Amino acid sequence: MFPFPMMLSAPLLSASPRLLAIGAPGLPELAIIAFIILLLFGGSKLPSLMRNLGRSTKEFKEGMRESHDDDDDVPAGS
Repeated sequence: MFPFPMMLSAPLLSASPRLLAIGAPGLPELAIIAFIILLLFGGSKLPSLMRNLGRSTKEFKEGMRESHDDDDDVPAGS
């Protein structure tokens, strides 16, 4: 066997717990993101921006649901 892949994987394995520690953003990060969005779009445009984001999320979920329902209608032989 060629030992080269084993040599590459050893440093990656030792660093992986540290890399895996990066998770979802916490409250301070979300507050900073919200503040930057407020600065970029302003207070007057923010409600319409959030409304449009909610509508697009709803349409995406409905599309995924319809796509999943369409998959059930296809016969197994085709």
